[in-house]
Amino acid sequence: MPNTPAPPAAICFDLDDTLIDDVAASSAGLRAVMERLGHPDFGAARALWDAQTEISFGAYLRGDLSLEDQRRERIRALAVQAGHNDVADQHCDDLYRLYLDGHRAGWQVFPDTFAVLGALSSAGYRLAVLTNGIEALQHAKLQALELTPYFHAVVCADTVGAGKPDPRIFHATAQRLGVDPSACWHVGDQIQADGVGAVSSGMRPVIVDRQARQPLEGITTLTGLDGLLRMLGLPSATATGAL
Repeated sequence: MPNTPAPPAAICFDLDDTLIDDVAASSAGLRAVMERLGHPDFGAARALWDAQTEISFGAYLRGDLSLEDQRRERIRALAVQAGHNDVADQHCDDLYRLYLDGHRAGWQVFPDTFAVLGALSSAGYRLAVLTNGIEALQHAKLQALELTPYFHAVVCADTVGAGKPDPRIFHATAQRLGVDPSACWHVGDQIQADGVGAVSSGMRPVIVDRQARQPLEGITTLTGLDGLLRMLGLPSATATGAL
């Protein structure tokens, strides 16, 4: 891709760990479940939870598991790690509700989110959320964190019937924004879901890597959202004092 691409007509954003600190929120929920299970090792629990979430939620996106069953798989994996080998469905459901309560209490945006979305909106860009998250929960996050007014569309995998990196969800988002995919940039934190998905759909990917890992050759990688403004020739949010 060229180093100086044409400005987009629209920009879509992943939500969790791009605009909202989902690692912090999920850690809060995880600790609540760990306390109930008597699980002593957060590092082990976090690694297992992330791996099992990728497996089980991926199966849900493919249609191989129901929403409830993928949640139960994740809770059961954590329970087994804590020494509980036989956990009934109802107990799994109760523990997952505990997780969601802790997760909800931990919702917070990244420090650069409001300033950058405000700058993009003021500049006239059409903005959307494009996420694999459950639509009802994503709308609840956006409303609770006062992000809803920034977006012209919120597109979620469970209502589209396809999740990232499937090009269909990217195309559905472009259609909702009223633009061709080639006129849209997609900003996210995951190489496969966001980067590969955007490329396969005809969008330009921008990866936000807040941990400053090794940059990816051929894909624009930023350490924060403010870099997006520099790409578009807009004043830095930090320079204007908005942060």
